[in-house]
Amino acid sequence: MTARDLMVTTLNGSLAAAADPHRAPKQQAYMKSTMPFFGITAPTLQKICRQAFATYPCEDAAHWFERIMVMWRQATHREQRHGAIYLLGARQYQNWLNTRQLEQLEEIIVTGAWWDYVDPVAVNQFGRLLCNEPDTMIPVLHTWSQGENIWKRRTAMLAQLKFKERTDFQLLTELIEPSIQEKDFFLRKAIGWVLREYSKTDPGCIISYVNKNADRLSGLSKREAFKVMLKNGQVTSVP
Repeated sequence: MTARDLMVTTLNGSLAAAADPHRAPKQQAYMKSTMPFFGITAPTLQKICRQAFATYPCEDAAHWFERIMVMWRQATHREQRHGAIYLLGARQYQNWLNTRQLEQLEEIIVTGAWWDYVDPVAVNQFGRLLCNEPDTMIPVLHTWSQGENIWKRRTAMLAQLKFKERTDFQLLTELIEPSIQEKDFFLRKAIGWVLREYSKTDPGCIISYVNKNADRLSGLSKREAFKVMLKNGQVTSVP
């Protein structure tokens, strides 16, 4: 058995051993998931993953990403896919992340198709790729922002979520624009979320943008965008 197989087998065995059959159906119902849960808490899941990753470290970038995709594609329970995302985000391997892996990352976004999978990958991995390889990533995000898949659109918007003062606000508004009048909850929430985060860096910019687009932004997006500023007394109402 290869090191890759040992890591995956060990991880899956540990997850199954930690299963809580009473908690599992509640988690599945809450997440509206067709894939079952083991019923493992997030701290326990993270501990199990750290132990397996430390016992069977990845030798190189190819082995690292191969393991991620094996875990993702062979998963029978939702926590196994969370394990794949934890491995994707493992700090010791982040220098191996590059745009040659975009096809597989797109697979994770499209087949994951729910916020608990999509958001951490969008914010962390797509954010890192945008920072490291902007010439490649900006056209990709523009294309994704205009496509039919709402999770790719959401990913495009969330990629700069942690950028703070490094945020390219012009790019952000360009990625928001195709979804600004969409009725989908997850798109409206994403718009409000990215605007709210940037309001912590440049509140005046967000106040101006929301006021200018008040008739096109949804109420949800506007409330989310102004949430921090309302709390801080920087604004008194939502347009």
